[in-house]
Amino acid sequence: MLKIFVSFSALFFAGCYEPPPSVKPVVHFDANRYLGKWFEVARLDNSFERGFDHTTAEYALRSDGGIRVVNRGYNSESKKWKTADGRAYFVKDASVGHLRVSFFRPFYGAYAVFELDSNYQYAFVSGGDLKYLWLLSRTPVIDKTLQDRFIAKASALGFATDKLLWVKQTD
Repeated sequence: MLKIFVSFSALFFAGCYEPPPSVKPVVHFDANRYLGKWFEVARLDNSFERGFDHTTAEYALRSDGGIRVVNRGYNSESKKWKTADGRAYFVKDASVGHLRVSFFRPFYGAYAVFELDSNYQYAFVSGGDLKYLWLLSRTPVIDKTLQDRFIAKASALGFATDKLLWVKQTD
């Protein structure tokens, strides 16, 4: 299962690192404020996270100027925690929420933050096409207003929000 969890780079990160044309990364992005632990509240299902609950992403600065990415999730079928360690780099300007991410170098893929509140408490994130979508939050549970906002915005951008998976974060 670790191979499946980590192998998303072969599927997700093998292509270019541009987001879908409808997705515009946020500007005035502050990597230092983005660092730390985020809970994955919702996602479009994908092969590398299938069956995982309690998923989180943790970001930390790397000595080479990049960002360390540690994704973690619990596979309820195998009853095991799995971790994937990767790295991210800004595509152009560090003030834009547009990065290229890799868990298997040399393959990189898009990571585009397309909505982020001013307090860095939630983020809407896209991959390189409309198959990859996440709602991240500093807390494991969000309110209905944010949930509705996420669905409306993602739907307007062309994501299949009827297929969203709401990640179990609490027992």
